[in-house]
Parts: sequence; C-alpha cells; structure tokens
Amino acid sequence: MPASHATATAASFVWLGMVLAISFVEAPVKFRAPGVTLQVGLGIGRLVFRALNACELVLAVLVVISLLVGDPGAGAGIALGVAVAVLLAQLLLVRPALTRRTDAVLAAPAGTEAPRSRAHLWYVGAEVLKVVALLAGGILLLAR
Repeated sequence: MPASHATATAASFVWLGMVLAISFVEAPVKFRAPGVTLQVGLGIGRLVFRALNACELVLAVLVVISLLVGDPGAGAGIALGVAVAVLLAQLLLVRPALTRRTDAVLAAPAGTEAPRSRAHLWYVGAEVLKVVALLAGGILLLAR
C-alpha cells in the first residue's frame, strides 16, 4: 500500500472513531450524568465539539492531501470527498444555528425555555452521513 493510501486510510479511521466516540457516545451520555443541567451539558458540549471540529479539520486536510498525492480510486475519492463536504457544511451552515441556540439557552433565566431549533437534527443527520462516508472510504482504500 502506498504511503499516501496508508495515510488517508489511517486518517479516515481515526476521524471515524472520533466522530463515533464524541457524537454518538459522549454527547448523549453526558446529559444522563447526575447533576448535569442542560446549561452545563451545553457548555461542555460547546467545548468538546469545538475541539472535535478542529481535529476533524486537521484530519480532513490530511485526507485531501493524501488523496491528491496518490490515486485512491473513484469510490474512495468520492466517499471521502463526501465526508469532507459534510464537515464543511456542518461548520459553515449548521454550527452557526447551533451556536445561536446554545447562546439563547445559556442566556435564558432559569426555568425559561429557549426557542427550539432543527439545527440539531440536521447536525445528527450529517454525522450519520459522515460516518457512512468515512467507513466506506476507509474500506475502499484498504481494498485497493
């Protein structure tokens, strides 16, 4: 396996593991911990997802560079391109709406409900799509 494929494969699976661990394990579990209020959970989530997204950007750049240097094949290139595009859509389109919602919840007086937002559902849907794309891209790179 060429070094560019190995790098892209490793980055894809590390990225996949981070998304699964944070988005599908940490995020929902933290709200079940004793004493964690919605405000505390959102504050923690904001920090954790900021760190996750920074790591994702680094891994996405690594994947893109590795794919440009080597010939990943059409399937892997498309799948990993989808993962990168989904990440960019999340950061540029969905995260700002989530930030506004979090700001409203954190600024609301105790006992007041902030307006609901569909942005969370869009973010989760994008995470599912990203997981599928990363898994498919990583597997296709391994099979090459």
